[in-house]
Amino acid sequence: MAVTEPVPEEAPSGRSTGTSLPGTSPSGPSPAGGATIGTVAEGTATVGRQAGARLAHEGILRRQSARESSARTYARALPIVPVRARGLTIEGADGRRYLDCLSGAGTLALGHNHPVVLEAIRKVLDSGAPLHVLDLATPVKDAFITELFRTLPPGLAGRARVQFCGPAGTDAVEAALKLVRAATGRTGVLAFTGAYHGMTTGSLEASGGAFDVRVARLPYPQDYRCPFGIGGAHGAELAARWTESVLDDPKSGVRCPAGMILEPVQGEGGVIPAPDTWMRRMRQITADRSIPLIADEVQTGVGRTGAFWAVEHSGVTPDVMVLSKAIGGSLPLAVVVYRDDLDVWEPGAHAGTFRGNQLAMAAGTATLAHVRENGLAERAATLGTHMLNQLRRLAEHFPCMGDVRGRGLMIGVELVDPEGECEGRLGTGSDGFDAPGAGLRVGGPRPAAPELAVAVRRECLRRGLIVELGGRHASVVRLLPPLTITDEQAAAVLDRLADAIEAVARGHAHRTGHGDGEHPNQPPGQARQRRDRAGRTE
Repeated sequence: MAVTEPVPEEAPSGRSTGTSLPGTSPSGPSPAGGATIGTVAEGTATVGRQAGARLAHEGILRRQSARESSARTYARALPIVPVRARGLTIEGADGRRYLDCLSGAGTLALGHNHPVVLEAIRKVLDSGAPLHVLDLATPVKDAFITELFRTLPPGLAGRARVQFCGPAGTDAVEAALKLVRAATGRTGVLAFTGAYHGMTTGSLEASGGAFDVRVARLPYPQDYRCPFGIGGAHGAELAARWTESVLDDPKSGVRCPAGMILEPVQGEGGVIPAPDTWMRRMRQITADRSIPLIADEVQTGVGRTGAFWAVEHSGVTPDVMVLSKAIGGSLPLAVVVYRDDLDVWEPGAHAGTFRGNQLAMAAGTATLAHVRENGLAERAATLGTHMLNQLRRLAEHFPCMGDVRGRGLMIGVELVDPEGECEGRLGTGSDGFDAPGAGLRVGGPRPAAPELAVAVRRECLRRGLIVELGGRHASVVRLLPPLTITDEQAAAVLDRLADAIEAVARGHAHRTGHGDGEHPNQPPGQARQRRDRAGRTE
């Protein structure tokens, strides 16, 4: 079990200053004549409450381990028991507080328990409206669809249909694949290496970790670990040409598919933004061949990447959009939005018992409107750029930070073996492809270091920061803070992450006998100097 330390909600540095449990406070001066007795009694009571909270915390974790499936994931890496949360902050049953940069795997666009979301939920509960209505029309659903259509890319909103399905993102992916197969009469699907579309059968087959592959797999462009050993614009051009070759070569073994599904930014694949020009190329390739293009915006949608929908960065209008996570305002909701000419389903051809989740629709409407009205997508673009720049400067001093990349408030830091041998490069070219969020690198990439990433996650948790891992080798530390994160909170997140990376780098250097873990050009105590500057923006 990882060790955690008490960290205050708004502390702008990585130093632990300690917190009190709810209902307790540090003892102050006591009245004359009873100072010692009162202080001792209060101290004893506080210690007792803390011990009781710790026992309750540990008991819940033990029972979870004994009762729940071995498939549990986050609970293994984050041994906390959340009991209260607001915004960026989670408080555990043991009274310790954490800055949450996991945000329900990107679900919490407005953070935990945002007032506009709570008010929307209370309004439905107090109205006496039915909470379960299958797919019947309701004022709550009508308001949600109206707000959703208000945010869609213009090329899609004018002729869109929406299908409510099961409440998870993987349900929406399954519905989208079923839809394009029905509309085209074809069965094949094009997907990309590194993709993640869900854990049900069809979604998993289209994901990068599929075991039984019945989907044609295409190379997803990335700069740091380019599948062609080139990176940059030329690597993206080769990926596009490979796609064209597979589709046009009569002997490629790939028949014209029912659709192509892609993520504008691969999340679980390692926070890899697709180049905008490559996205436009995929749109042209699929349009020319009458192949529906499915954009999986489950994690990238609702302002996360600095645009309301990530496809807007490239100006691409997909035929189908798969939406979940943030659109439910923290509650389960998933929909498929698609061009009206694809709407060939017969009544009852696709259904779901919980497709009419009224509370989720109300929370989703409030979230969509709040993000739109307050310019939170633009805010994510600005703050995300600042955070990426800060992390890239930090990477100049720590060779274990192999790559820093992302878009908006979807950020990844790939940890590598600083003593590992760099992979060779085949050279570069220029074909007009851009790579947003491409990270720093010198020569080829070093080997991924998942053990260092695990150590960084552990050290982050000790400092009161919740992060998660992703990427091909689980070597990418991911940041998905809520769009409502303040400048001060962002500084605190970066400061605690910098502390964690410094601690891991020094520990790795000590074990391997390679210096003090810092880059030769880094002045001693560089990360400590950063702590003194925490909270400042540039």
